[in-house]
Amino acid sequence: MPLGGVGEFGCNCMAVRYGDDMILVDTGMGFPAETAYGVDVEVPNFDFLEEFRDNIIAVVITHGHEDHIGALPYVLKKFNVPVYASHFTMGLIEYKLEEHGLLSDVVLHRVEPRDHAEIGAFDVEFIRVSHSLIDCFALAINTPVGTIIHTGDYKVDETPVIGEPIDLRTLRRYGQEGVLALTSDSTNATVPGRTPSERAVIPDFQEIFSEAEGRIFVATFASSIHRLQIVIDVAQQFDRKVCVLGRSMIKNVEIAERLGYLDLHEGMLIPLQQAKKLPKGEVVYLVTGSQGEARAALAQLSSGSYKGLSIQDGDTVVLSARIIPGNERSISRLIGEIYKRGAAIIDEKRRLIHVSGHASQEDIRIMTEAVRPKFVVPVHGEYRMLYRHKEFLKNHCDFPEKNIILIENGDVLELEANSARVVAKREVGRTFIDDSGFEEIDGEVVKERRQLAYDGVVTPVVTIDEESGEMEGEPEVVARGVLGLDGNGDSAALLRDMQRVVSDTVGKATRDERRDSSILKERVRLDLKRFIQKQTGARPVIVPVVVQI
Repeated sequence: MPLGGVGEFGCNCMAVRYGDDMILVDTGMGFPAETAYGVDVEVPNFDFLEEFRDNIIAVVITHGHEDHIGALPYVLKKFNVPVYASHFTMGLIEYKLEEHGLLSDVVLHRVEPRDHAEIGAFDVEFIRVSHSLIDCFALAINTPVGTIIHTGDYKVDETPVIGEPIDLRTLRRYGQEGVLALTSDSTNATVPGRTPSERAVIPDFQEIFSEAEGRIFVATFASSIHRLQIVIDVAQQFDRKVCVLGRSMIKNVEIAERLGYLDLHEGMLIPLQQAKKLPKGEVVYLVTGSQGEARAALAQLSSGSYKGLSIQDGDTVVLSARIIPGNERSISRLIGEIYKRGAAIIDEKRRLIHVSGHASQEDIRIMTEAVRPKFVVPVHGEYRMLYRHKEFLKNHCDFPEKNIILIENGDVLELEANSARVVAKREVGRTFIDDSGFEEIDGEVVKERRQLAYDGVVTPVVTIDEESGEMEGEPEVVARGVLGLDGNGDSAALLRDMQRVVSDTVGKATRDERRDSSILKERVRLDLKRFIQKQTGARPVIVPVVVQI
């Protein structure tokens, strides 16, 4: 059952259960579909898994992107179970768990490609795949009913910059032995042909470095270690030093260098203070913020200053990343700010400086023909991508349509030796995380914030004599951001009418009701709500205040 990542981008998480044993495959975060005030990210709501508390025995991670590991701390706070991941992915996880104060409390298992892990009723083999990140796995989940191959995020790259290519040999071996189901990445199912190798961007980077006379700022995903290595190699080729800016970029480079994944010549990386002193043609900055994030290094460089450094006339800014859907406006705003400062901008529309990390249609064909599954379950992507995945397999790979199963988040897919069917539907909500990245925000709180933003707030204030229960003076009504209350003469009359409604409500209340503030507040709220809605059509948040003296 997918808790997230099916029919959407982000929040990738799959629960797999046999008998009394359940494992979670990935636990990712995502971004809210619309602006949710004070909310930074969202994660799947894991509360419904409470009924399986005694069944959950492990979390197995395919790779280290945030949409696959970002929710891990919130899962482990509820269910402290062992975690299995590759060395680089575990480096990212350790950093995250340390921030949440969980590192010393969790059992972490580092695994290598082709390792097997016996986890309850499951035998999980970790199979190397290519992606925009390094040290990524597909999973062969062997069960008593049959084998599930879960691709994770992948593409078929025979010439990765770092590490070995995708292990098609092991995937074909499973195909020969028999695979019950393939749960397969659909992100690029609408894209014809093959996804280019990571090495495809090298020639255009070399051209950019040969043409640029001033400083170069390269913004890319902090997790794109292949891309970071390419920039470092090309910088060395053109006698430039590299300065890394941005918290996540610095962290990932440190982890990759410590684990031996980045090939760095001595003195290649320099601190910011040293970079500022170099001639402009001798430095390149690797920065975060390719998606226009307001707090990232590139946004600060373009709108003001990042630790005393800013983008200037003569600089070249390279946006080496795709635009994640939903970020178009913030990226457009960022580009405008960069142009105002006189810098040149190069993005993927002008040069081949970014390639996807996901399988296009011909990669999907290669994966499916290697695994030869009985059933295919498209995952990871919007519903239109899942559907196009199905259409491609049906029309171009002669795969039986009845054996391609489209599911959504919350669908319980039951797999047997010769059947695959959705047997139940569970409500899978979202948990919102505040800007600090640590505190969970209840969905009702977000709903109230949204209502406050759309309809405003009205606060009626009533003063009651505690002994007699009589109202002291006239009630006050304070309104903020309410339709029809914009400060003109009509709004003053409406406020007087609202005061009258409150007075009438208090006057009709019994002595005991007036002395019970909770009852009186609710009566005032309901009567005022009906009046405002009838007069203006607005539905503001109404917060009565009863002062007893």
